Amino acid sequence: MIGKVLKYMRIKKNWNQSQLAKKIESAQTTLSGWETGFRQPTFEIIEKIANTCGFDVIFKNRETKEEFKASDLERKDI
Repeated sequence: MIGKVLKYMRIKKNWNQSQLAKKIESAQTTLSGWETGFRQPTFEIIEKIANTCGFDVIFKNRETKEEFKASDLERKDI
């Protein structure tokens, strides 16, 4: 599932895998593995790809409708 999201973001920027891989300082084969589901990226990588492609990672509570961006949180235990 996450692979489809990563591919969607990349295609929206009209980049091929090599172009995005270079921008995120990763190998094209690694990016391909993430997109096909052969490998699983870390959350940090997902966030880096989203930011590079101009997207935000947003969490939404279905009950309260509260939303926050991953970038709004400090990287420490709450």
